[in-house]
Amino acid sequence: MATPAPIALRKTPLNVMHRRIGAKMVDFGGWDMPVEYSGLIAEHMAVRTGVGLFDVSHMGDIQLRGPGSLDAVQHISMNDASKLQVGQAHYSAMLYPQGTFVDDVIVHKLSDNDYLIVINAGTREKDFHWVKTNVQRFNCHANDYSDYYTQLAIQGPRAAETLAKLTKVDLSSIKGYWFKWGTVCGLANTLIARTGYTGEDGFEIYVPSDVPTSERVWNEVLEAGKEFGILPCGLGARNTLRLESAMSLYDHEISDKINVFEAHLDRFLKLDKGPFIGSEALKTIQAEGGPARKLAGLEMVERGIARDGYAVLDEGGKKIGVVTSGSPAPFLKKNIALAYVPRELAVVDGEVAVEIRGNPVKARIVPTPFYRRPKKTA
Repeated sequence: MATPAPIALRKTPLNVMHRRIGAKMVDFGGWDMPVEYSGLIAEHMAVRTGVGLFDVSHMGDIQLRGPGSLDAVQHISMNDASKLQVGQAHYSAMLYPQGTFVDDVIVHKLSDNDYLIVINAGTREKDFHWVKTNVQRFNCHANDYSDYYTQLAIQGPRAAETLAKLTKVDLSSIKGYWFKWGTVCGLANTLIARTGYTGEDGFEIYVPSDVPTSERVWNEVLEAGKEFGILPCGLGARNTLRLESAMSLYDHEISDKINVFEAHLDRFLKLDKGPFIGSEALKTIQAEGGPARKLAGLEMVERGIARDGYAVLDEGGKKIGVVTSGSPAPFLKKNIALAYVPRELAVVDGEVAVEIRGNPVKARIVPTPFYRRPKKTA
């Protein structure tokens, strides 16, 4: 019996570049992606203290265009897109009828009849099919433009100074979760968004996806950030940065089995905007007193690292939950984790344990995010 041929990993336009500069590559959701270059800790610290550059071209870009595009966005996502102004973006999520996650997304309002939804890499095809199916009755077109763009994330306290060398756009006029078009690296009409997944200030730029252009822009950003100690950064640092900032990752903190209240993302949930997919189920959960479990932040008290999937125990040693993400936090120099625990136990300063190699290791519940970037002083 013939062994089935392995499915070829998808590659971003910068794949050859990553390999050329010595990146360690891994399979991430079917993509051949760099997990680290010079080392996870160095890359993490570059973003927290200076600037780092990420290739996030594996992310998906769905455009809804037409007179019914706002109604479509309202129907398929939980935040209230009617509040967005042109040039503004917000965090949201697309939900199943039971109030669990199809995916978390960033919705950008390009114009009154034109919205860009940025989705996660590992769920691209599933998300686009789901969007296309669920917006059919609205007067709009859904298009997948994911492969048209190379998306670069320039993140860290020196991100603005780095990008300012490559554009004449006044970056100070772009507030967090807003965007503009401008010329970057000589490329007109480049989308420049003040968004990111690291907990730091930063920008994401969208440039044409041909290899020569993608490599040229990547190299020019690295050159511009050289004086600030810029490092190319992989998915390893992206994960520890988002964990310190308590940002959700699909199939970890959010999934088709986890609802919005459990995931502690109800601050982005606008049940009063009118019905949308998942809203009735969430109203029922709310009316019945809320979820039985909640996402909580853990800080290890005793020596040990809580890893994804490890059991969380009560003081009597009974399993009460599970770690969704856990690792050492390079900037905070602590071992931290996110975990689902019973709601009554998800209380700050509460004591639990994490089962590590068969042994209970003490942890305490702490507020999230674990890390907040310092406010800029005048």
